[in-house]
Amino acid sequence: MAAIAPSSSSLSNPSPLPSSANSQNNTSRFTRPFSPIPQKPTLYRPLHISNSLSPKPKPKATSTSITTTPITTTSEPQTFISRYAPDEPRKGADVLVEALERQGVTDVFAYPGGASMEIHQALTRSSTIRNVLPRHEQGGVFAAEGYARASGLPGVCIATSGPGATNLVSGLADALLDSVPLVAITGQVPRRMIGTDAFQETPIVEVTRSITKHNYLVLDVEEIPRIVREAFFLATSGRPGPVLIDIPKDIQQQLLVPNWNQPMSLPGYMSRLPKSPSESHLDQIVRLVSESKKPVLYVGGGCLNSSDQLRRFVDLTGIPVASTLMGLGAYPCSDELSLQMLGMHGTVCANYAVDKSDLLLAFGVRFDDRVTGKLEAFASRAKIVHIDIDSAEIGKNKQPHVSVCADVKLALAGINRILEGKGSKLKLDFSAWREELKEQKVKFPLSYKTFGEAIPPQYAIQVLDELTDGNAIISTGVGQHQMWAAQFYKYRRPRQWLTSGGLGAMGFGLPAAIGAAVANPDAIVVDIDGDGSFMMNVQELATIRVENLPIKIMLLNNQHLGMVVQWEDRFYKANRAHTYLGNPSNESEIFPNMLKFAAACGIPAARVTKKEHLKEAIQKMLDTPGPYLLDVIVPHQEHVLPMIPSGGAFKDVITEGDGRSSY
Repeated sequence: MAAIAPSSSSLSNPSPLPSSANSQNNTSRFTRPFSPIPQKPTLYRPLHISNSLSPKPKPKATSTSITTTPITTTSEPQTFISRYAPDEPRKGADVLVEALERQGVTDVFAYPGGASMEIHQALTRSSTIRNVLPRHEQGGVFAAEGYARASGLPGVCIATSGPGATNLVSGLADALLDSVPLVAITGQVPRRMIGTDAFQETPIVEVTRSITKHNYLVLDVEEIPRIVREAFFLATSGRPGPVLIDIPKDIQQQLLVPNWNQPMSLPGYMSRLPKSPSESHLDQIVRLVSESKKPVLYVGGGCLNSSDQLRRFVDLTGIPVASTLMGLGAYPCSDELSLQMLGMHGTVCANYAVDKSDLLLAFGVRFDDRVTGKLEAFASRAKIVHIDIDSAEIGKNKQPHVSVCADVKLALAGINRILEGKGSKLKLDFSAWREELKEQKVKFPLSYKTFGEAIPPQYAIQVLDELTDGNAIISTGVGQHQMWAAQFYKYRRPRQWLTSGGLGAMGFGLPAAIGAAVANPDAIVVDIDGDGSFMMNVQELATIRVENLPIKIMLLNNQHLGMVVQWEDRFYKANRAHTYLGNPSNESEIFPNMLKFAAACGIPAARVTKKEHLKEAIQKMLDTPGPYLLDVIVPHQEHVLPMIPSGGAFKDVITEGDGRSSY
């Protein structure tokens, strides 16, 4: 069986409340251990892992404790100095905040309410944690995701009970699907009211059971230190994911002297974490590479932490690289060996390479349907090598010939050592294959149509790429603008590209940019957004202004729900079914006026409608200190191409046409 967390939720104390401890039908997909995230250099004490079954683990290990190599996680620094005396009682909320401080947390995204007021009061007593106040809980969880995606550190968001907690659901699902380390903390009604349909009560542990890696309902205040340590360890180890901690209000108010030396109690999870890759398997992979004529790398989000090892592997072998949407930046998009993105809206050369390859090296990927299309036709000529930290992904959609369940970073480092040891004996020469792919690049380049003086949306992204020298952190919403940003901005490094991949959550771009700007205050952060996605979290403009975050918003405004319009054009005879987002009674005006949203929040803004004025407008956006919104009016008839229709194969690729044609 694949490695799993102890359960998809935990109660901190035995209770009659529903628990997943007795449930046998939780699919392993939702409780997989996730890959390590690099941490900021901090002194950490080794964790003591115990498999004690006691609901209140004692500091002293039992005779059955597991002996492991000391693990470094986001545990408390050795030099941590508490603002409380060792024997001074304090509220559970203050213990929670100090537990976060001990994990190295410096920024949280928290929106207060009745059941979380105590936590917010405790946050005001912290001198190290800054709360960036979102204007909606969904904005808070997406901002925490943006923080985590851009930094590699776990993001933290906090919400109240009931509607506050349920507003986190989309962000938790998004973090699970895209493997983002996240710790979400929710207030809950007092313990005595749980299950009584109290005001603002929702069973958030049950609601989020299948969209979190693990979750907790805290029923004993003394367990807060252990639960917080476990939550951060679970969120960042193995394959990263979201962990939720639900804390009743009376627990937050209870006084205690905390024990900071409680051991974690995750014996099942620890025993199932992937081990180091087998040398024999790595040798087998090198042998397959040496025997192949047309190998191609298929790299995904699992490679974001192993970019250096990936580049070294490509240097040693000369194998071309195709990236998934989530893997963009793991290998530089501008490099001559990069085929850029593959899949439904990937380049022709990337999809051609996979289709014609005789060896597919699938590293840190999950054979998603938007990549594979028709599974039987995907890489049908190739032997498949699949390396992934999540055993549930291996063989789930496509059966590999060789599989390694391990951290891609360790596997690549091992493969590179073998390649370096063999040196020139291997005589790898894929030059003919690279030339064949180069012909495809020349024959089918990424291109776009012209619409008179109107601004092609792809051109706007090309200009942004040129003016930022490919160094900006880019966030997006979901839709056509997202695909164009993936195609036309040339990402140079990991964690530069922040997008909602698996869930496809509109409204992600603006709050994600907030998180990225908080994590990287000196970086250029640009939210490339569509008018539909932007409107879904437009309230976060207030947060951007109040925090004075230097976020640039480049809005590709076509007055339509662009991707759905494209499908209407292609498959529904251009029948518009509620995809026009403007004002039907006055289609000649831009509606709503995005500049007024910006003005209401004191953010400078401008609109550009002609191609000849675009470069100057983008330069002004970049040069203006602080936040800025640029409303770029683009034609709604443009389509994202290439396109392989859903469930199709490479032979079905569409490379021509737009909304001005009928199909």
